[in-house]
Amino acid sequence: MGWVSAGDYEVALDGGKVVCRNAAGRRLKSVPPKIADDPAVVGLKQLVEWLERHERQCLADVERWMVRSLPVPFAVVTRVWPDPAWQSALRDLVVTGADGQVAGFLRDAGSDRGLGLVDLDGDTVRITPDLVRIPHPVLLEDLAELREFAVELGVEQRARQLFREVWHRPAGLDADARQVEEYAGGSFKELRFLHGRATQLGYRVRGGHAVCPVLEDGRGIEARVWIGDYESYAETETGPLVWADADGRVLSLGQIGPVAWSEGMRMAAALYAGRDVEDEERAA
Repeated sequence: MGWVSAGDYEVALDGGKVVCRNAAGRRLKSVPPKIADDPAVVGLKQLVEWLERHERQCLADVERWMVRSLPVPFAVVTRVWPDPAWQSALRDLVVTGADGQVAGFLRDAGSDRGLGLVDLDGDTVRITPDLVRIPHPVLLEDLAELREFAVELGVEQRARQLFREVWHRPAGLDADARQVEEYAGGSFKELRFLHGRATQLGYRVRGGHAVCPVLEDGRGIEARVWIGDYESYAETETGPLVWADADGRVLSLGQIGPVAWSEGMRMAAALYAGRDVEDEERAA
Protein backbone atom coordinates (compact mmCIF):
# COMPACT_ATOMS: atom_id res chain seq x y z
CA MET A 1 0.00 0.00 0.00
CA GLY A 2 1.31 3.46 -0.92
CA TRP A 3 1.96 6.47 1.27
CA VAL A 4 -0.93 8.80 2.10
CA SER A 5 -0.57 12.48 3.03
CA ALA A 6 -1.33 13.37 6.65
CA GLY A 7 -0.51 17.04 7.29
CA ASP A 8 3.23 17.54 7.00
CA TYR A 9 3.81 13.76 7.06
CA GLU A 10 2.89 10.65 5.11
CA VAL A 11 1.48 7.46 6.55
CA ALA A 12 1.06 3.92 5.26
CA LEU A 13 0.42 0.35 6.42
CA ASP A 14 3.36 -1.99 6.90
CA GLY A 15 2.97 -5.41 8.44
CA GLY A 16 -0.41 -4.55 9.89
CA LYS A 17 0.84 -1.34 11.57
CA VAL A 18 0.46 2.33 10.73
CA VAL A 19 3.89 3.78 9.92
CA CYS A 20 4.93 7.36 9.27
CA ARG A 21 7.64 9.32 7.49
CA ASN A 22 8.46 13.02 7.48
CA ALA A 23 8.70 15.44 4.58
CA ALA A 24 12.34 14.44 4.03
CA GLY A 25 11.28 10.82 3.58
CA ARG A 26 12.81 9.61 6.85
CA ARG A 27 10.74 6.92 8.52
CA LEU A 28 9.83 7.69 12.13
CA LYS A 29 9.67 5.28 15.05
CA SER A 30 6.02 6.12 15.70
CA VAL A 31 3.18 8.30 14.46
CA PRO A 32 3.53 11.82 15.95
CA PRO A 33 0.70 12.64 18.42
CA LYS A 34 -0.16 15.83 16.55
CA ILE A 35 -1.45 13.87 13.54
CA ALA A 36 -3.09 11.07 15.55
CA ASP A 37 -6.54 12.49 14.71
CA ASP A 38 -5.79 13.16 11.05
CA PRO A 39 -8.42 11.46 8.85
CA ALA A 40 -5.73 9.50 7.00
CA VAL A 41 -4.28 8.12 10.25
CA VAL A 42 -7.70 7.35 11.72
CA GLY A 43 -8.75 5.65 8.48
CA LEU A 44 -5.67 3.44 8.42
CA LYS A 45 -6.11 2.46 12.06
CA GLN A 46 -9.72 1.52 11.36
CA LEU A 47 -8.54 -0.51 8.37
CA VAL A 48 -6.05 -2.36 10.59
CA GLU A 49 -8.82 -3.16 13.07
CA TRP A 50 -11.07 -4.39 10.26
CA LEU A 51 -8.33 -6.58 8.80
CA GLU A 52 -7.67 -8.11 12.23
CA ARG A 53 -11.38 -8.85 12.71
CA HIS A 54 -11.56 -10.30 9.20
CA GLU A 55 -8.57 -12.54 9.87
CA ARG A 56 -10.09 -13.82 13.12
CA GLN A 57 -13.43 -14.44 11.41
CA CYS A 58 -11.83 -16.37 8.55
CA LEU A 59 -9.98 -18.58 11.01
CA ALA A 60 -13.14 -19.10 13.08
CA ASP A 61 -15.09 -20.09 9.96
CA VAL A 62 -12.45 -22.60 8.86
CA GLU A 63 -12.28 -24.08 12.36
CA ARG A 64 -16.07 -24.43 12.32
CA TRP A 65 -15.90 -26.30 9.00
CA MET A 66 -13.29 -28.59 10.54
CA VAL A 67 -15.00 -29.18 13.88
CA ARG A 68 -18.29 -29.95 12.13
CA SER A 69 -16.56 -31.84 9.30
CA LEU A 70 -18.65 -29.78 6.88
CA PRO A 71 -17.91 -30.42 3.19
CA VAL A 72 -17.24 -27.07 1.52
CA PRO A 73 -18.08 -26.49 -2.15
CA PHE A 74 -14.98 -26.39 -4.33
CA ALA A 75 -16.11 -23.05 -5.78
CA VAL A 76 -16.17 -21.47 -2.30
CA VAL A 77 -12.58 -22.48 -1.54
CA THR A 78 -11.27 -21.23 -4.90
CA ARG A 79 -13.20 -17.97 -4.55
CA VAL A 80 -11.74 -17.07 -1.15
CA TRP A 81 -8.22 -18.43 -1.71
CA PRO A 82 -6.76 -15.16 -3.17
CA ASP A 83 -7.61 -13.39 0.10
CA PRO A 84 -4.49 -13.65 2.33
CA ALA A 85 -6.60 -14.05 5.48
CA TRP A 86 -8.54 -16.98 4.03
CA GLN A 87 -5.44 -18.51 2.51
CA SER A 88 -3.60 -18.34 5.82
CA ALA A 89 -6.47 -20.11 7.59
CA LEU A 90 -6.81 -22.83 4.92
CA ARG A 91 -3.20 -23.47 3.98
CA ASP A 92 -1.72 -26.86 4.93
CA LEU A 93 -4.98 -28.34 6.21
CA VAL A 94 -5.44 -32.04 5.57
CA VAL A 95 -8.04 -32.70 2.88
CA THR A 96 -9.72 -36.08 2.47
CA GLY A 97 -11.56 -37.65 -0.41
CA ALA A 98 -15.17 -38.81 -0.43
CA ASP A 99 -13.94 -42.18 0.90
CA GLY A 100 -12.43 -40.52 3.96
CA GLN A 101 -8.87 -41.29 2.92
CA VAL A 102 -6.26 -38.53 3.15
CA ALA A 103 -5.67 -36.81 -0.19
CA GLY A 104 -2.97 -34.43 1.03
CA PHE A 105 -2.10 -31.06 2.55
CA LEU A 106 -3.76 -28.06 0.90
CA ARG A 107 -1.24 -25.70 -0.70
CA ASP A 108 -3.08 -24.00 -3.56
CA ALA A 109 -6.55 -23.51 -5.02
CA GLY A 110 -7.88 -22.11 -8.29
CA SER A 111 -11.01 -22.59 -10.34
CA ASP A 112 -8.95 -23.40 -13.44
CA ARG A 113 -6.20 -25.48 -11.80
CA GLY A 114 -8.05 -27.25 -8.98
CA LEU A 115 -6.66 -27.89 -5.53
CA GLY A 116 -2.91 -28.19 -5.20
CA LEU A 117 -2.01 -30.77 -2.55
CA VAL A 118 1.13 -32.34 -1.15
CA ASP A 119 0.24 -36.03 -0.87
CA LEU A 120 1.59 -38.56 1.61
CA ASP A 121 4.46 -39.38 -0.74
CA GLY A 122 5.58 -35.76 -0.69
CA ASP A 123 4.51 -35.21 -4.28
CA THR A 124 2.42 -32.30 -5.54
CA VAL A 125 -0.90 -33.42 -7.00
CA ARG A 126 -3.99 -31.61 -8.23
CA ILE A 127 -7.60 -32.63 -7.77
CA THR A 128 -10.91 -30.98 -8.61
CA PRO A 129 -13.53 -32.36 -6.20
CA ASP A 130 -17.08 -31.07 -6.06
CA LEU A 131 -16.73 -30.80 -2.27
CA VAL A 132 -13.62 -30.06 -0.21
CA ARG A 133 -13.54 -32.13 2.98
CA ILE A 134 -11.54 -30.84 5.96
CA PRO A 135 -12.10 -33.52 8.63
CA HIS A 136 -11.94 -33.22 12.38
CA PRO A 137 -8.63 -34.77 13.53
CA VAL A 138 -10.39 -37.42 15.65
CA LEU A 139 -11.68 -38.89 12.37
CA LEU A 140 -8.22 -39.18 10.83
CA GLU A 141 -6.64 -42.61 10.93
CA ASP A 142 -2.93 -42.75 11.76
CA LEU A 143 -3.06 -39.27 13.28
CA ALA A 144 0.32 -39.71 14.97
CA GLU A 145 1.98 -40.56 11.65
CA LEU A 146 0.31 -37.59 9.97
CA ARG A 147 1.65 -35.33 12.70
CA GLU A 148 5.18 -36.64 12.16
CA PHE A 149 4.91 -36.15 8.40
CA ALA A 150 3.58 -32.61 8.92
CA VAL A 151 6.62 -31.76 11.03
CA GLU A 152 8.92 -33.11 8.28
CA LEU A 153 7.12 -30.92 5.72
CA GLY A 154 7.35 -27.87 7.95
CA VAL A 155 3.58 -27.59 8.05
CA GLU A 156 2.15 -24.78 10.19
CA GLN A 157 -1.61 -25.00 10.47
CA ARG A 158 -3.26 -21.87 11.84
CA ALA A 159 -6.46 -23.85 12.43
CA ARG A 160 -4.41 -26.48 14.31
CA GLN A 161 -6.18 -29.42 12.74
CA LEU A 162 -3.48 -32.04 13.29
CA PHE A 163 -2.28 -30.72 16.63
CA ARG A 164 -5.71 -30.10 18.13
CA GLU A 165 -6.23 -32.08 21.34
CA VAL A 166 -8.41 -35.13 20.70
CA TRP A 167 -10.11 -37.60 23.01
CA HIS A 168 -11.29 -41.04 21.97
CA ARG A 169 -14.13 -42.73 23.80
CA PRO A 170 -12.51 -45.47 25.92
CA ALA A 171 -13.33 -49.10 25.38
CA GLY A 172 -15.51 -50.73 28.02
CA LEU A 173 -17.40 -47.51 28.74
CA ASP A 174 -20.90 -47.90 30.21
CA ALA A 175 -22.96 -46.99 27.14
CA ASP A 176 -26.05 -46.32 29.29
CA ALA A 177 -24.32 -43.78 31.55
CA ARG A 178 -25.27 -40.15 30.95
CA GLN A 179 -22.33 -38.15 32.25
CA VAL A 180 -18.55 -38.09 32.53
CA GLU A 181 -17.03 -36.96 35.82
CA GLU A 182 -13.34 -37.09 34.90
CA TYR A 183 -13.07 -33.29 34.94
CA ALA A 184 -15.70 -32.53 37.56
CA GLY A 185 -14.80 -30.98 40.90
CA GLY A 186 -12.33 -28.38 39.68
CA SER A 187 -12.52 -25.64 42.33
CA PHE A 188 -12.57 -21.91 41.60
CA LYS A 189 -12.47 -19.25 44.30
CA GLU A 190 -15.06 -17.15 42.48
CA LEU A 191 -17.68 -18.04 39.91
CA ARG A 192 -16.67 -15.09 37.74
CA PHE A 193 -13.23 -16.62 37.28
CA LEU A 194 -14.72 -19.80 35.79
CA HIS A 195 -17.19 -17.81 33.67
CA GLY A 196 -14.32 -15.70 32.40
CA ARG A 197 -12.25 -18.76 31.57
CA ALA A 198 -15.11 -20.31 29.60
CA THR A 199 -15.56 -17.10 27.61
CA GLN A 200 -11.82 -16.70 27.03
CA LEU A 201 -11.68 -20.24 25.65
CA GLY A 202 -14.43 -19.35 23.18
CA TYR A 203 -17.32 -21.19 24.80
CA ARG A 204 -20.74 -19.73 25.42
CA VAL A 205 -22.28 -19.73 28.88
CA ARG A 206 -25.99 -20.36 29.14
CA GLY A 207 -28.15 -21.35 32.10
CA GLY A 208 -25.16 -22.00 34.32
CA HIS A 209 -23.46 -24.26 31.75
CA ALA A 210 -20.49 -23.79 29.48
CA VAL A 211 -21.70 -25.19 26.16
CA CYS A 212 -20.07 -26.47 23.00
CA PRO A 213 -22.41 -27.13 20.05
CA VAL A 214 -21.33 -29.80 17.57
CA LEU A 215 -22.90 -30.89 14.29
CA GLU A 216 -22.14 -34.53 13.60
CA ASP A 217 -23.70 -36.65 10.86
CA GLY A 218 -26.27 -33.92 10.35
CA ARG A 219 -27.38 -34.03 14.00
CA GLY A 220 -26.91 -31.13 16.39
CA ILE A 221 -25.51 -32.08 19.81
CA GLU A 222 -24.46 -29.80 22.65
CA ALA A 223 -21.79 -30.69 25.19
CA ARG A 224 -22.43 -29.06 28.57
CA VAL A 225 -20.41 -28.55 31.74
CA TRP A 226 -22.07 -27.03 34.80
CA ILE A 227 -20.12 -24.02 36.07
CA GLY A 228 -22.73 -22.28 38.26
CA ASP A 229 -25.17 -19.40 37.89
CA TYR A 230 -25.42 -17.85 41.35
CA GLU A 231 -23.37 -15.16 43.11
CA SER A 232 -20.45 -14.26 40.85
CA TYR A 233 -18.09 -13.81 43.82
CA ALA A 234 -19.04 -17.15 45.43
CA GLU A 235 -16.91 -20.29 45.18
CA THR A 236 -17.83 -22.81 42.52
CA GLU A 237 -16.52 -25.93 40.85
CA THR A 238 -16.85 -27.64 37.50
CA GLY A 239 -19.66 -30.14 37.21
CA PRO A 240 -19.88 -33.35 35.17
CA LEU A 241 -19.88 -33.33 31.39
CA VAL A 242 -23.11 -34.24 29.61
CA TRP A 243 -24.38 -34.14 26.04
CA ALA A 244 -27.89 -33.05 25.03
CA ASP A 245 -29.82 -33.20 21.78
CA ALA A 246 -31.58 -30.32 20.03
CA ASP A 247 -34.60 -30.75 22.34
CA GLY A 248 -32.46 -30.53 25.47
CA ARG A 249 -32.67 -34.24 26.33
CA VAL A 250 -29.51 -35.60 27.93
CA LEU A 251 -28.10 -38.42 25.82
CA SER A 252 -26.51 -41.66 26.94
CA LEU A 253 -22.78 -41.99 26.30
CA GLY A 254 -23.44 -44.72 23.75
CA GLN A 255 -25.26 -42.16 21.59
CA ILE A 256 -22.29 -39.79 21.38
CA GLY A 257 -20.27 -39.73 18.16
CA PRO A 258 -16.47 -39.38 18.05
CA VAL A 259 -16.41 -35.65 17.24
CA ALA A 260 -18.97 -34.68 19.91
CA TRP A 261 -17.10 -36.84 22.44
CA SER A 262 -13.72 -35.30 21.61
CA GLU A 263 -14.95 -31.69 21.61
CA GLY A 264 -16.92 -32.15 24.84
CA MET A 265 -13.94 -33.67 26.63
CA ARG A 266 -11.69 -30.95 25.22
CA MET A 267 -13.95 -28.26 26.71
CA ALA A 268 -14.23 -30.02 30.07
CA ALA A 269 -10.46 -30.53 30.31
CA ALA A 270 -9.73 -26.92 29.37
CA LEU A 271 -12.11 -25.57 32.02
CA TYR A 272 -10.74 -27.95 34.66
CA ALA A 273 -7.15 -26.93 33.86
CA GLY A 274 -7.85 -23.44 35.21
CA ARG A 275 -8.87 -24.69 38.68
CA ASP A 276 -7.32 -23.41 41.91
CA VAL A 277 -4.50 -25.92 42.34
CA GLU A 278 -3.30 -24.30 45.59
CA ASP A 279 -6.58 -25.18 47.31
CA GLU A 280 -6.24 -28.77 46.15
CA GLU A 281 -2.69 -29.00 47.51
CA ARG A 282 -3.75 -27.61 50.87
CA ALA A 283 -6.66 -30.05 51.02
CA ALA A 284 -4.30 -32.92 50.26
